[in-house]
Amino acid sequence: MRIIIDAMGGDHAPEEVIKGTAQAVEASDATFVLVGDQDRITRLAVENGISSDRYNVVHASNVISMDDKPLAAIQHKKDSSMAVGLRLLANGEGDAFVSAGNTGALFSGATLIVKRIATVHRAAIGTVLPGTKPCLLLDAGANVSVTEAYLEQFAVMGSAYMKKMYGIAHPTVGLLNNGTEDGKGTPLQIEANKRLGANGTIHYTGNVEASAALFGACDVLVCDGFTGNVFLKAIEGMGMRILRALKETYTKSMLTKLSFLPVKRPFAQMKKEFDPAEHGGSPLLGISKPVIKAHGSSNAKAFKNAVFQAISTLEGNVCGQIADEMSALAVNMEE
Repeated sequence: MRIIIDAMGGDHAPEEVIKGTAQAVEASDATFVLVGDQDRITRLAVENGISSDRYNVVHASNVISMDDKPLAAIQHKKDSSMAVGLRLLANGEGDAFVSAGNTGALFSGATLIVKRIATVHRAAIGTVLPGTKPCLLLDAGANVSVTEAYLEQFAVMGSAYMKKMYGIAHPTVGLLNNGTEDGKGTPLQIEANKRLGANGTIHYTGNVEASAALFGACDVLVCDGFTGNVFLKAIEGMGMRILRALKETYTKSMLTKLSFLPVKRPFAQMKKEFDPAEHGGSPLLGISKPVIKAHGSSNAKAFKNAVFQAISTLEGNVCGQIADEMSALAVNMEE
């Protein structure tokens, strides 16, 4: 398999991107297409010991910045590393694409260049939340405005993803809401709750409050992209604040430092649970080929894990599974 890498996307590109790719080379059989400034990429690839038979470089003279307007950037920066990489994927010159660049531009580019699965109305960004068990949140930021039909499609796509990536035979689906009762929420949530409950192809458990989402309430949690992104960032911020507070508490004196020793290992495990670098990237579900969004501030470890996610997505034929289940949903709706 060939993984296309946006070598210039992200806060620490291309150095950390190439370093992470080098780590992925060591731990996989994949080959890589590195897109961006050819001279810089080649130098970094040599410095990181990437064998010349495991990669090739496709030059791109431009970069989409984090401040660029997404749609305009894709339309006008056609020789950017992101746009070139997405065209390579669309043309079959690679099997998956990974970028730590501008999220909006990646979503717009994937939709316009790689295209959605035929029966998908809107693609969505999925993110696995930290918690007692894996829970896929979608949409995590792509679609600010949605309909109940979109939320139903998110539920089907998320279920397909959890089946393939986590081996869950019958993933449970919840709707993020401000209460568990059927009448809770805005008209959108009320209608979506009815629609999801009537869908016989998913295992819908009902409304889920934010406080329950991290405690195993469901395997797939659907919502609009605005709500999902705010929820996700609140979790990340709270996790960092708790970890910082614990560190401050345990480093106040020699006595507190000594008392930290028995809990050092559990603390490290908790820190790992909230570390974005451990979770790699977020899949763009509903796109016809695997596109993975790595965190914008990805270090080498985080980018390596995003690459592994792309490899796992290919090995599990996630896009094929989503296409099959979305086709079944379309047939059921016609009936």
